[in-house]
Amino acid sequence: MHAESLNPSRRDPTASRSMRPVGLTDKALRRQNRVFRDTGGVSAGNRAQGFAPAFMDTQTGVVYRACFADGRPAPMHLLEGLPSALVVERDAGGRAVAIHASVLAGFVRGTRFFTREQAAALVMN
Repeated sequence: MHAESLNPSRRDPTASRSMRPVGLTDKALRRQNRVFRDTGGVSAGNRAQGFAPAFMDTQTGVVYRACFADGRPAPMHLLEGLPSALVVERDAGGRAVAIHASVLAGFVRGTRFFTREQAAALVMN
């Protein structure tokens, strides 16, 4: 083995990328929740102001209310209730584990979609 192959800066940057899920994942949602903890950027911090967890496909502008797999509205962001067309990866049990990168997690209030940042700012004011 050559020394240069051990140097991470010389590795093919696409080699590990194909092993990772593409798009928004449950792990990314948990990371977002940590970033926005104790703010209006999480469901628990904005529910009383009429926000509901939702997703928006930035390519189409379509907003999807977060739901359980059976279609009931969910009190938090879940990938499992989204349409199959948005899912890019499923686990062995068929559960959605990644959705298109064009989809943002945020909130809906009335008919308007808010990003986590926008909801956090509104709740703070």
